[in-house]
Amino acid sequence: MEELMIRLAEMIDVVTNLRGRLDVAAKESRIAELEEKIADAGFWNDPAAGQGVMRELTRLRESVAVWQEIGRSLADARELAELGEESMRDELTVEVERLAGEVAQLEFQTLMSGDYDDENAILAIHAGAGGTEAQDWAHMLQRMFLRWAEQHRMSAEIVDESAGDEAGIKSCTMSIRGRYAYGWLKSERGVHRLVRISPYDASARRHTSFAKVEVWPDVAEEIAIEIDEKDLRIDRFRASGAGGQHVQKNETAVRITHLPTGLVVSCQNQRSLTQNTQVAMNILKAQLFDLARRKQNAEIAALKGEDVDAAWGSQIRSYVLQPYKMVKDHRTGHEVGNTQAVLDGRLDDFMEAYLRQSVGGGEPVAVSDDQAL
Repeated sequence: MEELMIRLAEMIDVVTNLRGRLDVAAKESRIAELEEKIADAGFWNDPAAGQGVMRELTRLRESVAVWQEIGRSLADARELAELGEESMRDELTVEVERLAGEVAQLEFQTLMSGDYDDENAILAIHAGAGGTEAQDWAHMLQRMFLRWAEQHRMSAEIVDESAGDEAGIKSCTMSIRGRYAYGWLKSERGVHRLVRISPYDASARRHTSFAKVEVWPDVAEEIAIEIDEKDLRIDRFRASGAGGQHVQKNETAVRITHLPTGLVVSCQNQRSLTQNTQVAMNILKAQLFDLARRKQNAEIAALKGEDVDAAWGSQIRSYVLQPYKMVKDHRTGHEVGNTQAVLDGRLDDFMEAYLRQSVGGGEPVAVSDDQAL
């Protein structure tokens, strides 16, 4: 029993330290504060504000409940170990192993302790120069991220898509909803490079294609961003692609241009103009919020003499299918040989390597084309 007690004591120390780093006590205090606010008789006089409070409370309760549960489980296991009953050794050993796995998972989740890491995500893919080759690569990336979301039991919806000229897509925007969606997917922001024998080249030559991935936290419902209607140009058009008569006959799709920044968002996959406009506005708010946040971070980084923003000409990861098979992340050095598994959505190892490096030594930086491979 002594060995089990030592392991339990170590895990309790780890959990205590993690609770301190994440300031769980402050979250518990905030929960009490929000619960007191909800109990006020006039709480629902402002429904929009009330819904915001309820969303915050739900998120905080979910976050704190995990730490409360692991704390109780560790305490119960330690009490059993202190009894010293040899007849319970096997059962307790199984429980300790289970708790060790949970503690390891919680330890990893501390890598996602950023302000918006637990939010939903908006992910956009843009084909680079290269016509059909790049557009096909963009479509492959779309499939990869959809598979990743499915494996993590997250919901993924394509809210806008521009079809390629012959194959693939020119661009698409996806809404990915699930806990820590942004925390995971922020590692994918940047340029992705594909090297392969082109299926569209009759001479079977090797081609290099690029596609850009953008990721924002989906916080439109929780942030106050004022957008002057005079700064917007809103265009309506008929949605393209599948959808039947409803799509073909009505101008339900919308494109919104934010004139001061030049940001353009569009949505065509909802059933009505009103719904498409609302989704597009939410995406625009998220982009404006992220733009302001990244500008502030860049200003801070400039004071430190660092450049943390990857330009379009830089790549974060290469996917080589010919003349050999390998996927390599140029920021972390992590690489694997099973390219098909990666293209089928097995991205967690790359994401985890990025997160660990980010926490340990600052934001990983992409490399230019002539540095890759």
